[in-house]
Amino acid sequence: MSIVPHVRSPMARRSRVAASACVLAAAAFIPAAPVFVSSAGALPVLAQGCLPGFDCDLSTRITAVDNYLRTRPGTTGYVVRDRVTGGIYRNDNADRMFWTASTIKLAIAEDLINRARVGAINLDTGDRALLESMLATSNDNAADILWNKYAGLDRMAFQNAFRANGMSNLVPLPPVTTVEQTKLFPDWGFQQCSPSDLDALMDNVLTRMHPDDRAYLVDRMRRVDTNQHWGVWGAGAAMQPGLKNGWSQENGGWVVNSVGFAGPGERYTLAIMSEQGPAGSYTDGSETTTRVAKMLFAGR
Repeated sequence: MSIVPHVRSPMARRSRVAASACVLAAAAFIPAAPVFVSSAGALPVLAQGCLPGFDCDLSTRITAVDNYLRTRPGTTGYVVRDRVTGGIYRNDNADRMFWTASTIKLAIAEDLINRARVGAINLDTGDRALLESMLATSNDNAADILWNKYAGLDRMAFQNAFRANGMSNLVPLPPVTTVEQTKLFPDWGFQQCSPSDLDALMDNVLTRMHPDDRAYLVDRMRRVDTNQHWGVWGAGAAMQPGLKNGWSQENGGWVVNSVGFAGPGERYTLAIMSEQGPAGSYTDGSETTTRVAKMLFAGR
């Protein structure tokens, strides 16, 4: 799979570093979503052969993914969710903080659509075109325009919405120290969050948005440009994936992230963030995120 990286110059725009047969019976699930968090080292062997909230096939796939990630460059955190059974699996790095890169554009889109729904803002034709470009091609300029137009006088409107929409650990980081540049903070390109935050965002989109707005955003996520055809896209066409990816360079290393859904009714969601470090590359990160999605979902 040949992927051409979307390279951002480190000096550009204020030095921005800009995402089997053992099925558990429904009666066995309790109202609270079961969560399995891996421990360091080998995965535990469960008596039933299945992780809580997952059938045996997906449990086996999760174990294989964790083993695969031990062979890959850098550090990768991920959260996978089965929205039918309520099962949630978080690996060891699921709560680690990573640069969001362009995955935060999904949160921007959700907030703009939500505000328009209640009449707080009016998204005109031009705004809608920018929003769709921001999702389809990860257009940075479109994100800049929308952010500066709708962030509010204190530039906190989006930040407040991000937390309200599930990203409780997201942190905007000051990019610079000069007075003039500090006036431009917070900025969408200087945000850190965890895979758990992206998982919460994706779940919020699918469960709390107005049905018409949810359908619109899901459709946009399924129609991303070919430069986004990696990460969760690895689930394969039969699984009808949709996603928002993010990639940027930080201190000489790549951050490569993907968040999205796959399966009938968007049954499965995946949030994966990978920090490659100086030894890794964009290609390493995109291959890792794509392979994880394929291992988890292809053929389900």
